[in-house]
Amino acid sequence: MKSIAQHTQQSTVARKKTIAALGFIAPLIIYFIAFYVAPLIQNISMSLHHFTRKSFVTGEAPFVGFDIYKELLSNTEFWITLRQTLLFVVLSIIFQYSIGLLLAVFFNQNFKLSNFLRGLFLVPWLLPPMISGTTWQWIMDADNGILNKLIVALGGNPIWWLQSSHSIWAVIIANIWLGIPFNLVILYSGLQNINNDLYEAASLDGCGPWKRFWNITFPLLKPVTLICLLLGFVYTLKTVDIIWIMTQGSGTSQTLATWSYAMAFGKGHSSTIQYSQASAVGTILILIALVFACVYLWAQRQEEQ
Repeated sequence: MKSIAQHTQQSTVARKKTIAALGFIAPLIIYFIAFYVAPLIQNISMSLHHFTRKSFVTGEAPFVGFDIYKELLSNTEFWITLRQTLLFVVLSIIFQYSIGLLLAVFFNQNFKLSNFLRGLFLVPWLLPPMISGTTWQWIMDADNGILNKLIVALGGNPIWWLQSSHSIWAVIIANIWLGIPFNLVILYSGLQNINNDLYEAASLDGCGPWKRFWNITFPLLKPVTLICLLLGFVYTLKTVDIIWIMTQGSGTSQTLATWSYAMAFGKGHSSTIQYSQASAVGTILILIALVFACVYLWAQRQEEQ
């Protein structure tokens, strides 16, 4: 009888703990479903139906299957925009990570005023995108921009940074400036976790700074590097604000994200609203991000093994 009573009491306690755990996790599940799962399902559904403004009133949107995706893939503008998107993402990540890593190694020396200077590098990260975009727009202005004045002072010709073929380079430069602080913070925290005894042992073996970096620092930063690259890729892939403020996605600065935004709201060069096409482009962006996430998981598994 005593063992049965104890078993019943343990079951009651376990049930209460389960109910309490579900109570704590329920708000997170509700939030996740309401703000992530439901919009994602709605986005995919809109890409498979022909939506217009009237559809939101009547609720009638003819099912067209993958016709919109076929239309997009047969559109030359899609492939041009995809190429520009990859150029924007890849160059931004390469320079953001490289410069962030150099600064992290530099500030890891813990010299005088290192904390203060490191804090200054966080300013671009803390500024609202509206201010950052407007500032870079002013810097790269063809007539009165500081950058062109510097180029002219050095004997060069003014560059129309925000127009036509140069606009992609303008937004890449601005986005690199915005992303460096993020990489600096993440990589600096990774450097703080590396045991200094390893560097001391390497110095005793005659390894110079360059060999210590390649044989100790860089390999031990691989887990942090993977996180930086994944988050940087996803964030850069969906970037709209800085591009739209500077160029409104005109010329070569148009990416899949700005193209989707323009079609969804009838902005920029897209004078007509195309909800279904915008949703299809958004779904393609999600698929690209998922592919990169799978590559990240594979690389992480290889690192663990």
